[in-house]
Amino acid sequence: MPCASGVAEHGAFTIGAHGRRYAVAMPASPPACRLSLLLRLSLMSLSSLSAAAMAAEVVDVRIDGLDEAMTANVRETLSLQDAIGKEVSEPRLEYLLRAAEDETRAALEPFGRYSPEIRIEETRIEDGRDGTGRVSVAISVIPGPAVTVRSATVAIAGEAAEDRYLDEDVEAFQPQVGEVFDHGVYETSKARITRRLAERGYFDAEFIARRVEVTRAEAAADIDLRWESGLRYAMGPVEFAQTPKPAIRESVLDQLIYWERGDYYHQGRLDRLRQSLVNLDYFSRVEVESHPERAVDGEVPVTVKLTPAPRSVYTVGLSYGTDSGFGIGLGLERRYLNSRGHKGEARLDWGERRKTATLQHRIPAFAWREGWYTTRVQFYDEQTDYIDTRRSELVFSRSGRYDRRLNLVASVHALRERWAYAYSDLARFDAATLYRETTLVYPSISAEYIDVDDRFQPRRGFGGSAVLRGGLASGEDARSAFGQLHVQASWFQGLGERSRLIVRGEAGSTFTGEVVDIPPTLRFYAGGDRSVRGYAWREIGPRIPAAPGRTAYALGARNALVGSVEFEQYFNDTWGAAVFVDSGSAFDDTPDRFRTGVGVGLRWRSPVGPLRLDVARGLDDPDTSFTLHLNLGADL
Repeated sequence: MPCASGVAEHGAFTIGAHGRRYAVAMPASPPACRLSLLLRLSLMSLSSLSAAAMAAEVVDVRIDGLDEAMTANVRETLSLQDAIGKEVSEPRLEYLLRAAEDETRAALEPFGRYSPEIRIEETRIEDGRDGTGRVSVAISVIPGPAVTVRSATVAIAGEAAEDRYLDEDVEAFQPQVGEVFDHGVYETSKARITRRLAERGYFDAEFIARRVEVTRAEAAADIDLRWESGLRYAMGPVEFAQTPKPAIRESVLDQLIYWERGDYYHQGRLDRLRQSLVNLDYFSRVEVESHPERAVDGEVPVTVKLTPAPRSVYTVGLSYGTDSGFGIGLGLERRYLNSRGHKGEARLDWGERRKTATLQHRIPAFAWREGWYTTRVQFYDEQTDYIDTRRSELVFSRSGRYDRRLNLVASVHALRERWAYAYSDLARFDAATLYRETTLVYPSISAEYIDVDDRFQPRRGFGGSAVLRGGLASGEDARSAFGQLHVQASWFQGLGERSRLIVRGEAGSTFTGEVVDIPPTLRFYAGGDRSVRGYAWREIGPRIPAAPGRTAYALGARNALVGSVEFEQYFNDTWGAAVFVDSGSAFDDTPDRFRTGVGVGLRWRSPVGPLRLDVARGLDDPDTSFTLHLNLGADL
């Protein structure tokens, strides 16, 4: 029976995965018509539910209209990003697309973009596999005008208001009026001042105001940021705790505390104490902790937890040099000889042609200019094809740290040296050889300055040293009187994340009568891995006359001048390569022809320090062979 028209009840139903609303007119007459309509609605619902069961694969999400930093932050925020390469249901996809606009908008606010225009488009490609579709999403953004700082109230009230260092931090607060309001920069500046208050002893500091108001219509931000510092705390008692048992007397460690109880608290003082304890090498573990929660009368107690290191260090090593031949090195170091912190060291390097024995004893000198009293005795014997020399030297020195960058050493040297050169075709040195001999007692002053960001692998900064020494002699040794200045310096500059430029220089000059009258160990040489690479150790400079079939060996010079430029590029956190140019000379009166070497190198950040392997060649002689140079340790 056909369905008749009549008065209808109207209703609306939301059916399907896409949340679509269907308006349905339901006739009021015959029940059969109603039954037919209900049947059709059921079929529509089943069809919609079938669609809901369908899945789509998100293949990519493209973001257009933003710079690199903004794009990266949007990608980090988008939930859609996690769906790439996955199959998601239609309801889930609809949700992700709706959320993408809010997420993009929120990701742009830290960059001062509060009114962006955002358009999201999806492109579907049916691939016929189980009815699954592929979806590509494009997010197009017009960032809109940047919000700038219209006004900024940044201040510290209380006792810290008179602290000039905190005043400098407040003056440097970013972003400033007229600059784009970057939320990340704002948070960094806020955290820096908060941290500085704690570092300088204002442990009760709290915010009076902490508000940023953004007026979107005017693209303006108003900053109101104020602290109440409270009172400044003072340095309290320091307690040393050595476990499992004490190794060093507390009276020795107390000398490292360079402040007085009751002085204003500063975290930098504790950092310096920690570094001083580490440098002593007495302890394998050093922990310095302050306890403001236990302060009494405003004085903060400090606890220093120490774990003594093994007392003895034994070393064994093999060596080879073209001049010295094969050798073995043996060493014994006592980190602490007694509870007073004395140190002892013995070292023997025994080579085929070069032998060295060294004994050293160090006594703590921490009370004034933290340093050491050192006594060192060294015996040296070298017998090569061109020189026979024996040296004994006694050195008394006092070192002291002027500040965290500068270390000073004053010393007195007593040197006894005998030497002879093979000027002719002598096959070997014997009793007929004419030896020269001298005894010198002279003072020396040296300074080492290091200001770099990393002492093992510096990327920024400067390091250098200077040595001034000399003295008078009398009697038969009068001709050995001398004065000498030796300066070395290195400059480091990072270029990108994994590359750096290194510029090195060395200059030395000796004031004396005849350079042949002073011992060979006090003369200048050039060539080798820390000088001009591409030439052997001490190869550059005045040379002894060469007999037929013999090499013209270096004699040593009055002056030296060396320069180097090197570029390093690391491929990852461990391995890298380098190219370099070195040039220099050792000379007596006027600079001789400078020798230049070029080469390439391999760099490895090993567990025990940076390792450098260089292959270089001198440019001054076409027949010059390649030289290999190996160094381990910091490049300062």
